Amino acid sequence: MTSHQMNEILIAPCGMNCGICSSYLAMKNELKKKGLGKTYCAGCLSGGKDCHYKRQCHLLGKGIVRFCYECKDFPCRRLKTLDKRYRTFYHMSMIENLEFIQKHGIGVFLEKEAAKWRCPECGEVICCHNGLCYSCGLDKLRQKKHRYRWDEQ
Repeated sequence: MTSHQMNEILIAPCGMNCGICSSYLAMKNELKKKGLGKTYCAGCLSGGKDCHYKRQCHLLGKGIVRFCYECKDFPCRRLKTLDKRYRTFYHMSMIENLEFIQKHGIGVFLEKEAAKWRCPECGEVICCHNGLCYSCGLDKLRQKKHRYRWDEQ
């Protein structure tokens, strides 16, 4: 994945773009080697272990659906709870992501995400959890004085 591309395998069934997650970006940018003790994750689908939704939902677990929007119960209670947390703290919505994918397709969604989460300084990916670029924003990350990029606009 280059700096301006997103990868379909990093879009979780719940609509999370794992490519903008702090744990994925920490792994991708090898932050442990740079002295930052961050949790690593390869993504919900590409990490070799199933996401928690696949363990809790038989449709996802059996591979009957790829995305939660394919379910008659969409959005379920668990997804609504997760979505509320992300809308409140991270200014993004899993449900809106899924509705966009359903309406416009995964390719258009990936293009939109690449533009939305591109660092204006270096072109790499900005983290949804703290608004920082893990390529050029390591000094801010080390200071642990996170300001979300949407607060600075």
